[in-house]
Amino acid sequence: MKLFNQLRWFFVREWKRYLGAILLLIIIATLQLLPPKIVGILIDLIIKKNMHGLQILPWISIILLVAITVYILRYLWRILLFGASYKLATELRVKFYSYLSQQSQIFFLKNRTGDLIARATNDVDRVVFAAGEGVLTLVDSLVMGFSVLIVMSTQISFLLTIISLIPMPIMAILIKKYGKELHDTFRHAQIAFSSLNNQTQEIFTSIRMIRAFGLEKNQSNKFDTIVTKTGKKNMEVAKIDARFDPVIYLSVAFSNLLAIIGGGWLVWNNQITIGQLTSFIMYLGLMIWPMLALAWMFNIVERGSAAWDRIYSIINKELYIKDGNKTIPLSPGILSININKFCYPNNHIPSLKNINIIIKPGNTLGICGPTGSGKSTLLKLIQRQFHFNKEEIVYHSSSLLELKIDDWRSRIAVINQTSFLFSESIANNISLGKTNASQKEIEEVAKLADVHEDILCLPKKYETQVGERGVMLSGGQKQRICIARALLLNSEILILDDALSAVDAQTENNILKNINKWKKKGHSLIITAHRLSSLINSDEIIVIKNGLIIQRGNHFKLIQEENWYKSMYNYQKLTTELEDN
Repeated sequence: MKLFNQLRWFFVREWKRYLGAILLLIIIATLQLLPPKIVGILIDLIIKKNMHGLQILPWISIILLVAITVYILRYLWRILLFGASYKLATELRVKFYSYLSQQSQIFFLKNRTGDLIARATNDVDRVVFAAGEGVLTLVDSLVMGFSVLIVMSTQISFLLTIISLIPMPIMAILIKKYGKELHDTFRHAQIAFSSLNNQTQEIFTSIRMIRAFGLEKNQSNKFDTIVTKTGKKNMEVAKIDARFDPVIYLSVAFSNLLAIIGGGWLVWNNQITIGQLTSFIMYLGLMIWPMLALAWMFNIVERGSAAWDRIYSIINKELYIKDGNKTIPLSPGILSININKFCYPNNHIPSLKNINIIIKPGNTLGICGPTGSGKSTLLKLIQRQFHFNKEEIVYHSSSLLELKIDDWRSRIAVINQTSFLFSESIANNISLGKTNASQKEIEEVAKLADVHEDILCLPKKYETQVGERGVMLSGGQKQRICIARALLLNSEILILDDALSAVDAQTENNILKNINKWKKKGHSLIITAHRLSSLINSDEIIVIKNGLIIQRGNHFKLIQEENWYKSMYNYQKLTTELEDN
């Protein structure tokens, strides 16, 4: 029952729907009390030969009218109740997604995709089922149960009612015991289901690599192990689940047995009539549903409670990246970076030290250095993916920590090392950040990214479906479409994080020329690259090694110094000349 308290905020907000459904259930319960009463009266009248033939028809008509009315009212309360629960499903999933979209990379290092998908789908379904079917069965069983009990004890025989309900306390104790076991077991089953989701997602994502290395059998065995484990956990749930029905049916059977024995004795002693005993047995039949419903309610609520604990454990975590409250002026500003020391969480070794950079509007900053030197880390800090000290990164004289995240990120466009495309058309992938872009605008940025001609060679041109993660395209095509997508945003700061690694030197040269033409007054460009030819036209180039800036200046200055930049540039130039020959 803890789940109902946890969802109280939703029940309070949707009180009209729930109140309407409860009122309808009370009316339905009251109407269902009439047929047994009428049947009992008819039997007594028939036995006394006070009624026969056509005189019975009006009473039968009343019973039919009650049945039709109950049918209509049940239809209405289902719309009210389940309409509310479906709203809860939508709200929980939107809230879950909104929370995930604000999380940092640290969160996704700790939580796997398959597990998060399981929580957003299967767990939410269980919570919603409890908020709909659980509330229904709780109210229905209580209203119907108490109504029948009152009528049985006041209108027929209080003694017979007490005798018939002797098995009920035993049933309640067993159901509570099984409910607690079900909660824990179902939580473990959901964890196993999350592991199954994780494995499935990894297999589908890396299917090419699995085939390339001939690991199909190995992965199949791993998958079989996880599926077997998940099946065992679900079987444990099913075993506990299977205990509910026998307990209920045995309790009902004993109740009926006691009712017949006790009722027969009362009839023999002329304390009740045969008609009243018949009505009592029919009322006892109506008690079967409340008892079944009560047990079923415990079942689904315990499942929902376990699922809610899994959802709440995610959405209740404090956001690693906190939002600021300052808005950014419309005009371009200076980005100032003064990082004394930055360490990744749970790591005491600094990834960046003594980084001092100023990027003025309209300037281009080139960043290079050996693999693992800290280039991508610096870009992640600029994007506010990790926490840093207040005064270390400043824009428009305000710390990035004080600025609204959405405002800041709307000022930057990023093309990452790994290209990601959605399973959509090329046009939709390019216009991802600007959904109202015209075809002309899409084609213009595609030309700037030097991918327009490639697109025209595809079967449906810009309407070509790229497949999951852009499987239909080459690495260079995917990378250039991502560049076009970023250029369409026309953001103040464009970040290229080794975004030209999958294209040849000529295409790279074309794209950089086009970007320089695209750059307007106020546009800033930050480029990280392993191929130093990408950085030649930068206003300033910094060389990072082991988290430190070991060189800085423009291209012509750096090639005159005997250091990493000059030796790497000459090496790459020689390699290119040898390849051309």
